[in-house]
Amino acid sequence: MVQSVQRAVRVLRELAAGGPRLGVTELAERVGVAKPTVHALLRTLEGEGLVVQDSETGRYQLGPGLLLLGNAYLDTQELRARSLSWSDTLATRADEAVWVAVLTGDHVFVVHHAFRPEGVVQILEVGASIPWNTCALGKAIVAFLPPEQRETLLAGDLSALTGSSITDPAALSRQLDEVGRTGHALENQESALGDAGIAAPVFDRNGVAGAIGVIGPVERVLDEAARQDHIVAVREVARQISRELGAGRGGARVARP
Repeated sequence: MVQSVQRAVRVLRELAAGGPRLGVTELAERVGVAKPTVHALLRTLEGEGLVVQDSETGRYQLGPGLLLLGNAYLDTQELRARSLSWSDTLATRADEAVWVAVLTGDHVFVVHHAFRPEGVVQILEVGASIPWNTCALGKAIVAFLPPEQRETLLAGDLSALTGSSITDPAALSRQLDEVGRTGHALENQESALGDAGIAAPVFDRNGVAGAIGVIGPVERVLDEAARQDHIVAVREVARQISRELGAGRGGARVARP
């Protein structure tokens, strides 16, 4: 690890998580390095457009250069590219919003969001980062990871976003076993009150690449009359995307015991 690069990344993460603007002193305390070092890092990042300084307060915030990097990542993300038209198809079929996500650390990162066809005001959630254990997308991915990766995540920090979030490793492990058997995962108000999700894993030639799922109000998504139709639709679309990613007929699905 290059220490200066690691510190610069930590500065960027603190700016992302700590509020719209932070000063040098606050950042030095959070990162755990001397103020002159943080100041030098900020000046370098500012020169590259990754942070900007408020001329009145002297505080720093994330800069437009990061948006360019983020857009470049999305433009080259193969799962997102392959899922664009399929997500629209699923959104129309389910009449719900559709998210596509990949696993980054212990969170899932939303790389695509197809709006619900109904013309209501909706907020684009591309770039959202959600603890894996609180959403169907995360559980759909983790259930098909190699055993050692799965166990590492189960032994790590399990976040609670609502009173329904599952933070017990044993209970989560049982859920993952069930996801491995059925090929889909459910979420019932575990990441946001009133919301639910149904997701299925997407595979490429190397294994699980991400997940796709429908997201919406719990009374619609998990309604007894519609739930099974949603499950079938999500799994079918996930299978089609997997084929386009090179997973072959049937994908790389491996049933868990």
